[in-house]
Amino acid sequence: MSRRLAEVARKVGVSEATVSRVLNGKPGVSESTREAVLTALDVLGYERPTKLRGERARLVGLVLPELQNPIFPAFAEVVGGALAQQGFTPVLCTQTAGGVSEADYVELLLGQQVSGIVFAGGHYAQRDATHGHYERLTGRNLPVVLINASIEELPFPRVSCDDEVAIEQAVGHLASLGHTKIGLVLGPVDHVPSERKLRAAQAITQRLGLELGENQVVRSAYSLESGQAAGNRLLREGVTGIVCASDPLALGVIRAARRAGLRVPDDVSVVGYDDSAFMSCTEPPLTTVRQPIEPMGRAAIDLLVSQIHGSAVPQDELLFEPELVVRGSTGPAPTQPVTVRD
Repeated sequence: MSRRLAEVARKVGVSEATVSRVLNGKPGVSESTREAVLTALDVLGYERPTKLRGERARLVGLVLPELQNPIFPAFAEVVGGALAQQGFTPVLCTQTAGGVSEADYVELLLGQQVSGIVFAGGHYAQRDATHGHYERLTGRNLPVVLINASIEELPFPRVSCDDEVAIEQAVGHLASLGHTKIGLVLGPVDHVPSERKLRAAQAITQRLGLELGENQVVRSAYSLESGQAAGNRLLREGVTGIVCASDPLALGVIRAARRAGLRVPDDVSVVGYDDSAFMSCTEPPLTTVRQPIEPMGRAAIDLLVSQIHGSAVPQDELLFEPELVVRGSTGPAPTQPVTVRD
């Protein structure tokens, strides 16, 4: 017990006597200090005293599907900073192949008595995935916010980048450069943001009088290697402009173009999505559609904290406007047919 008292006291910057008063429910401690001591207990992995376990900690779960895509660490940084400003400590939960599942993380976070959970990508965006753990959260009445598009059945507030506007910007940019055969690299068939992107692409290409056949749309996992494989398929179809659902996918397409003996952007133009870290430093610098992660992340935390404090929040989806960032991976459509090297 004395070791625990000393460790918690050091973490919070108070005396061991103060920690003892909090753990024993004694008066004479400010509410802010009391909350800090309880949060330190949770962060350090100590169990709360039985009489305090019914109270939610000032911890907030942040569940991410991966960290390899640089957009997710960027979201984590924004969300973590916004939580800290509100007096909460983020608990980062990252899924790995064959590792802890999203449902397992939900159980872990419930066991830690978290005040709420923010999901930035996950099963909620996939129609064919399991969704039972979200029902657990609804049953517990736990504050939850989802970042980016989800299936319609979940009763949680959502903060999203407008996928339709993003595709209109990207396809419109390529069309303005003279590209008439444009390909898409999207996520899986059941992925809701990709559904929205495809609908928008079909609408704008029809409006512009461009073709968009089934062979011009490739479904892919979200990785550079998957982007390369998708790029190979699209290049064989003779597309001269390719719009991708993430920046790593776009980098994979550029690699495929180079290995096929093509130049970017002279022979083929490529547009990414996210404007994640270092995309201005690639060769060529990547033209991409920027997600406004700073205002999106802060809006997500505002919604979450409002719920934590007992306020009702709308279940509507807040849509944020993306921004096309034109760099060096897009250029005028080639005037002569391009030969793809096997």
